[in-house]
Amino acid sequence: MSSTDVMVSRDRRIATVARSVRLVPALLASVLTLSGCDGGVHGTPGGSGVRDPYFPKAGNGGYDVTHYALRLTYDPDAHHLTGTATVTARATQDLSAFNLDLDGLEVDRVTVGGETARWNRAGQELTVRPHTDVDRDDTFRVTVRYSGAPGTVTDPDGSREGWLRTSDGVLALGEPTGSMTWFPGNHHPSDKAAYDLTVSVPQGLRAVSNGELRGERTARGRTTYVWHTGEPMASYLATLAIGRFDISRSRTPDGLPVYTAVDPAEARASRPVLRRIPEVLRWAERRFGPYPFSSTGAIVDRAADLGYALETQNRPVFPGAPDVTLLVHELAHQWYGDSVSPKSWRDMWLNEGFATYAEWLWEEDHGGKSAQETFDALYSDDSSDNDGSSDTDGSSDTGEAADTGEAVDSVWAFPPADPPSAARISDAPVYWRGAMVLQKVRQTVGDERFWRILKGWAAEYRHGNADTADFTAYVEKQAPGEDFEAIWEDWLYGEGKPERP
Repeated sequence: MSSTDVMVSRDRRIATVARSVRLVPALLASVLTLSGCDGGVHGTPGGSGVRDPYFPKAGNGGYDVTHYALRLTYDPDAHHLTGTATVTARATQDLSAFNLDLDGLEVDRVTVGGETARWNRAGQELTVRPHTDVDRDDTFRVTVRYSGAPGTVTDPDGSREGWLRTSDGVLALGEPTGSMTWFPGNHHPSDKAAYDLTVSVPQGLRAVSNGELRGERTARGRTTYVWHTGEPMASYLATLAIGRFDISRSRTPDGLPVYTAVDPAEARASRPVLRRIPEVLRWAERRFGPYPFSSTGAIVDRAADLGYALETQNRPVFPGAPDVTLLVHELAHQWYGDSVSPKSWRDMWLNEGFATYAEWLWEEDHGGKSAQETFDALYSDDSSDNDGSSDTDGSSDTGEAADTGEAVDSVWAFPPADPPSAARISDAPVYWRGAMVLQKVRQTVGDERFWRILKGWAAEYRHGNADTADFTAYVEKQAPGEDFEAIWEDWLYGEGKPERP
């Protein structure tokens, strides 16, 4: 081809491109009208995480979930789960796409507002592209059909959660990220929602979850259970236990429903402690204010290598028969952690420090050491005078160490409000030094104002989220004129062992 031919050919291509460019606006307008997007593409994708300091990919941006409707069928022998999750949410921005957290499992179909949506997977992120952009403040429903063999998650500290198989079924636990192994959602504690869970299992097995049992029916060799959780719940507090259980139903003297499910092998040892649930709640209400939920109870189930209890909402989970101290800890979490939930995983001490301090108060109120004596023993490293009753309920075993001295030695490893990594958010400083911060506040304001602070904090953020800055501001507002600077700087955020005045 000659140079002249090349130039002519090039000019023709330029002319063709120019004509195509002139056609684009008209074609685009036509396409948008046909798809129902007559306002044009105006949204942007929601974030694939909420930038949590320890789990940056957890949760998603651009929307707020208000309700989960989960329909599940599980066959333990085949280890196969089939699920349909309908997530109702409110858009917090104009959305062209958004993400759900889902670990493993096969996605079969996704719809938004009843219309088929495009989707793709990348790790734990399920990205959904609705047929039509979602406008800010609009409520929308996304339905995901999925199936497969749910897995487990191993945390940075080595603990396990997710879909944990047992000898006769499964125990599903979520702190901090395990819930994404069995249903898609916005899996960060900052986004709380109501739940309706319908579960079908082989006849002879039970399915126990949060909230209240609304239905139970058996047909064609399977039993279906319907559970309803009306109060907002962070997804890490959702649970599902499938297996053979001894079930007990009762009510507290105030009429609160109590539902306990216990592995038959643990029933004899568990029964005396679980009977004390009404007593513990009555005591807790005097200290912390009205119980924040519409039912209570417990699940005792043995999952291999679990090693921790968890404050699952309404119904804490125990890996074996609990003692009364651990029961107090988990029930105290219903106020501090479940009703008042952390804004991020950095705020874990607001869960664990409060629940540990509840143990100290229980002992003080029942003829044991005072909270101040427990504080003094920890500060003095006097392990012989400290029984280490602060049973860890999260993803670490520090509080249950056989040698309490190990835990005492590590109390000063880092400040409770600033764990150094995701692997440390359930270490001893978060529990014990967190409780010590509360005792320092009590020393400063006196008992009468301190009891008001405990109750007021639970009331101020009831069914919501809070962080450390919210707590310090709340305390300062309740005790004007008091100087808390040294407590915050030395005990809450300070490195090493504070000097004792």
